[in-house]
Amino acid sequence: MTGALSLTTSRRAYIDALREEYASTITQVLGIVGFALLTALGAQYRIYLWEVPISLQTMAVYGSGLYLGWRNGLLSQVLYISLGLLFPVFAGEGMGIAYFYAAASAGYIVAYPLAAAAIGYLSREWKTFAGSSLSMVLGAAIIFTIGVTWLHFAAGHATLWESLDKGFFRFVLIDAAKIALLALVYAGSRRVK
Repeated sequence: MTGALSLTTSRRAYIDALREEYASTITQVLGIVGFALLTALGAQYRIYLWEVPISLQTMAVYGSGLYLGWRNGLLSQVLYISLGLLFPVFAGEGMGIAYFYAAASAGYIVAYPLAAAAIGYLSREWKTFAGSSLSMVLGAAIIFTIGVTWLHFAAGHATLWESLDKGFFRFVLIDAAKIALLALVYAGSRRVK
């Protein structure tokens, strides 16, 4: 299939040099550290309207999978979580292992490495606007599934519907906008020669 709805392209782009199968060791390390720091920076831009904040973290998670590939995307998010064990880089108050016991939104963070890996794996072939969008939607599904499940038990919500309302439905449009924006940026960066 060709055109706007195609998931794959055979065209190799300059930006593919960041992916693990093409990148030098130093490029891989810089990419992993860079996306871990971008995730930490995204956590600092947050708005609390409910138990789960609106932040820019997920854009860095999605981007780490798209740009670095499955392994290095996963490693960048593991590094982010590791940094959070030592420094206050998470959205919200606290750090360390205690954060995961106290924060109702910690499940979303736990899902970041898995989401980055899934996005990186899928985007290895799905490099078009439609393909990268779909890979990020599937990555978002991983984050929301684990995050809402954690939220339900950590916040002690009476029903699963309450957890879905406070941890998923209120974020769908916001995450759709993040995915669309990042898919446009990724598709544009693939055109750079």
